[in-house]
Amino acid sequence: MPELPEVENLRMGLTRNILNQKILSVEIRKPKLVSGKGTLRKISTKKKKQFINGVVGEKFIGVKRRAKNLIFKLTHGKILLAHLKMSGQFVYQKKNGKNAVIGGHPIQLSETKLPNKHSHIIFKLSKGVLYYNDTRMFGYVLYHPSIKAFEAENHFAMYGVEPLSEKFTPKYFFESLKNKKGKIKAVLMDQKIVTGLGNIYADESLFEAKIRPDRQAGNISSKEIQKLHKAIIRIIKRAIQVGGSSVATYRLLDNTRGNYAREHKVYGKDGEKCVICDKPLKKITVAGRTTIFCENCQK
Repeated sequence: MPELPEVENLRMGLTRNILNQKILSVEIRKPKLVSGKGTLRKISTKKKKQFINGVVGEKFIGVKRRAKNLIFKLTHGKILLAHLKMSGQFVYQKKNGKNAVIGGHPIQLSETKLPNKHSHIIFKLSKGVLYYNDTRMFGYVLYHPSIKAFEAENHFAMYGVEPLSEKFTPKYFFESLKNKKGKIKAVLMDQKIVTGLGNIYADESLFEAKIRPDRQAGNISSKEIQKLHKAIIRIIKRAIQVGGSSVATYRLLDNTRGNYAREHKVYGKDGEKCVICDKPLKKITVAGRTTIFCENCQK
């Protein structure tokens, strides 16, 4: 799943390509993707009709991000909320059929054929076509007729603060963690204290702060939390700057791959030598996720 830096780069790319374009028509081939957010979703023909009737004729006027979600702002206060989950992809193709740009998880078929069997939502725009493709269909694109309706859903009720916001202070971080149960990596990834961190940036931040990923969150000292706070901010800023990480399958909207993977110190490096002490990195499982760390450097 893409993490905050990857989604932020996708947001910027989408903004450059679709802003102020009118939605001429929408084809929804898999109503499941507009019917709800859960893994088990009941297909709603009503929501499909509301989606199509609501967005046709409107324009994209903004693309925002909250954690790993994309928020498309349309004219007349209408909102689309999208999450790529594990295998979603946005493809924007210009009207002449050339220079397709892709953001999300690569789908080989999308390189040569659009639409294809994975193209489930198709927006025909005034200057091209925007496709939402998804091989496993865990993602979603949800329509809200107004800002009030969007806010009433309270999608982000359980989310913590953004790591680059003014609210993410060392004091806030310490107070949020001091009585928290669970391993620190699991806590970082559950989005309830700080958002946007997944497997990659949790591992990298904990390594930089020299904290074991399986430490109990509530037992970490104030001094250690300050180091972790600083590491998270530095790493997220740097990853956004260079386009995110391109490990596994994620790619950016301009069809390039993020460069932050070249700067990974531990993620995906099981058995390799630690860049600090030269001892082999160790692999364990935390919260069901493969986790790499240095037993010597991280305490």
